[in-house]
Amino acid sequence: MIKKRFFVKIFSGYFLAAIILPLLIALFTVSIIRSHYLETLGAGLKAETIILETKTGEFLRKADYKGLRDYIGIIRKDISARITVVDRDGIVIADSDSDYRSMENHIYRPEIAAAFSGLTETVIRYSESTGTEMLYCAMPVKDENGAAAWALRTSYYVSGVNALINSLLSRIGAVTILIVVLSLVAAFFIARRIYLPVKRLAAASREMASGNFGARVVIHEKNELKDLADAFNELGAEIGKLIAELTEKNTQINTIVSSIAEGLIVVDEKGSVILVNSSFKKIAGTDCAGSGFYWECFMPPGFNGVLESALKKKKNCIEQLEINSRVYLCSATYMENSGHAAMIMYDITEFKELERIKKDFVANVSHELKTPLTAIKGFAETLEPEVKTADAKRYLEIIKNNTERLINIVSDLLTLSELEQPDVVFNGEEADIEAVIKDVARIFEAAAKKKGLYVKTSFEPGMGRIKGDTFRLEQALVNIIGNAVKYTDSGGVEISAANAEGGIEIKISDTGCGIPEGGLERVFERFYVVDKSRSRKLGGTGLGLSIAKHIIQLHKGFIKAESEKGKGSVFTIFLPK
Repeated sequence: MIKKRFFVKIFSGYFLAAIILPLLIALFTVSIIRSHYLETLGAGLKAETIILETKTGEFLRKADYKGLRDYIGIIRKDISARITVVDRDGIVIADSDSDYRSMENHIYRPEIAAAFSGLTETVIRYSESTGTEMLYCAMPVKDENGAAAWALRTSYYVSGVNALINSLLSRIGAVTILIVVLSLVAAFFIARRIYLPVKRLAAASREMASGNFGARVVIHEKNELKDLADAFNELGAEIGKLIAELTEKNTQINTIVSSIAEGLIVVDEKGSVILVNSSFKKIAGTDCAGSGFYWECFMPPGFNGVLESALKKKKNCIEQLEINSRVYLCSATYMENSGHAAMIMYDITEFKELERIKKDFVANVSHELKTPLTAIKGFAETLEPEVKTADAKRYLEIIKNNTERLINIVSDLLTLSELEQPDVVFNGEEADIEAVIKDVARIFEAAAKKKGLYVKTSFEPGMGRIKGDTFRLEQALVNIIGNAVKYTDSGGVEISAANAEGGIEIKISDTGCGIPEGGLERVFERFYVVDKSRSRKLGGTGLGLSIAKHIIQLHKGFIKAESEKGKGSVFTIFLPK
């Protein structure tokens, strides 16, 4: 049906062109010939009128109307034009073809009115006297004073012109019909010549759409359609190669995705699941691909939250979830090009178990070490008055310092163990941040003054309070401000607090040695120290910032560090209200 319709469209176009163009040419030709013929006839009529005016004027100025009528009757035999003479009042006083006495008044005839205005005009109009269309030419005839006293009018019957035009039209019509017939025959063959190659191209396209990329179109005529067919054949060959390559790559990707041990799920911007691997099916206990949305996969609410956050915020999100007694690290990535989100679920159950064992081990060892270390420190202090020699005193001081350092490390490890417990509970009291900062700043005033440093504080009015554990917040600030004073040799430390959106922002700035570029990412790791030799000299454990970070996070806040080597550091803490 579509094929026939296409042929009909092509043929119809040529058919209309074959009919309309000859008809328009015929009509314009007849119109031009008629217009030109009437124009020529009018010019001849005007010339005859001018010739007649001289003799007619002589009779009229003598008032010899009988002579005028006889003259008109005689001259009418020699010319084909009808002659009419009208006086100033519009009364016909002579006519070559009719009885002038029975003719009506002509004062309102357009050509007569123009003549009495001094003009000579040629017009075509319907004649009331003859009952047919006439071509008129009227000019004024002047009296002895030069006034237009009479009007001389000549006229032709247009029916003769129409007969000539009709004869011409019949001949043109015959030629037009012949042209139309020949054009239709040509249109049929031209349409067929276009239609058949297009039909082959359409058939080959359907075969290619069904998966047969070996379909080809052969056209022998050397024209644009052959070029199109050749291009189509080349396109088919290229598409076949590309499809084969894509199929192979798709197979490889599917194999890789299926073999990934981690769970993988990909969703579109609407949340529809478009891909899951076998590992995800095992985790979810069902095949979610193509069955609906990701929230229908019967996973815990946190799972939905990670994907929703990645899609809505258009950024990568990471969350740790417990599913069916297993712990998974879920990493959702937003793909900007497609608007999709992909999540990989790493099973970290064993790592979490090892981490728990390690924490328990550290906690137990710390507890076990605390008692003997305290005993060593006590006995060293007890021996101190009994020691007399300088060497013995020096050795005893070394024992005390190292014991103190070990006690600090054990104490910090126990603090970390406490903070990392899943059931850790903070006192939910109203904490006055300004008071907390001032109390901590006073602790370091003496140490700072001893080193020639300043400790400044500044607060924005009306900060209000936050809900938190005052003791733990003091502990976090002590570790951060203590480091700032410890690693600053000149200048000082500035502590400021101000309102921020949804909470309070605290900044601790120092003019110390700073942190090298590679160290900023690790300053909150356990036992990480920027300058090991200086830390050993000053007695640092490398656990203070890690403890501070844990405390801030347990208050639902965050901490970040900025620094430039040799120019100091800035630690920013945000605590929600």
